[in-house]
Amino acid sequence: MIVTRFAPSPTGRLHLGHAFSAILAHDFARERAGRFLLRIEDIDGTRSRPEHVATILADLQWLGLAWDGELVFQSQRLGRYQAALDRLKAMGLLYPCFCTRADIAASASAPHGPEGPVYPGTCRGLTAPDLSRPHCWRLDMARALAAVAEPLVFEDSGRGVVVAEPASHGDVVLARKDAPASYHLAVTLDDAAQGVTDVVRGGDLFAATHVHRLLAALLDLPVPRYHHHALLAGPDGERLAKRHGAPTLAVLREAGEDGRALADALRKGELPVGFAAAKA
Repeated sequence: MIVTRFAPSPTGRLHLGHAFSAILAHDFARERAGRFLLRIEDIDGTRSRPEHVATILADLQWLGLAWDGELVFQSQRLGRYQAALDRLKAMGLLYPCFCTRADIAASASAPHGPEGPVYPGTCRGLTAPDLSRPHCWRLDMARALAAVAEPLVFEDSGRGVVVAEPASHGDVVLARKDAPASYHLAVTLDDAAQGVTDVVRGGDLFAATHVHRLLAALLDLPVPRYHHHALLAGPDGERLAKRHGAPTLAVLREAGEDGRALADALRKGELPVGFAAAKA
């Protein structure tokens, strides 16, 4: 059975870009007699807010989207993340890192990868790290790749069979200083645990899929099919994002707009005046 999901973070209100992604994931499952799941990615303890969860649910219902099964919260799955981290530590694939973002940005040896500066490995190989200091846990990419025997490929509906190249990301963070798991680790574990067969998400996350494929191989997890869609851009040409002040669904809903009509328009590719489909 086809299983898709929508997995917003309750760190702000949803905007049109979120609506577009949720509709695509919902319709992909419904058109194939499958299941559409809703997961709240709320492990960012400093930014997640319960009131945003309520708004997310109201927004999806306003759009006419119904999900299957119980609502899942990442904050209820911390034990699974820790177990995966312990497994990777036992394999000798993780190391503690004490560097700040400023340290990495200032490093002359830090090349750029798909998601910005690549960690230069400053803390890799520390002999007696002081774990009482704030630290994250990084994946030793070279060792991880050496530990994988299978070909690292995944299927993307827009690109066909893709050879994963996670090395370009460097030693990614799998457990943050301020959160029990990174996006990379949590989303890979959660999709597998929920039986997600098809991941429908924005093209801005295509590069991250290379890391997720590696983690699936290391942790013996099934690999879903991927469908990375174009993003929506605002009048300024920039992709819609919470940090850019994109107009929210809640504002439209509270103004009396018809959510189901908006959803149908998005399905047809009809965007509000001033908006456009941006980069995939």
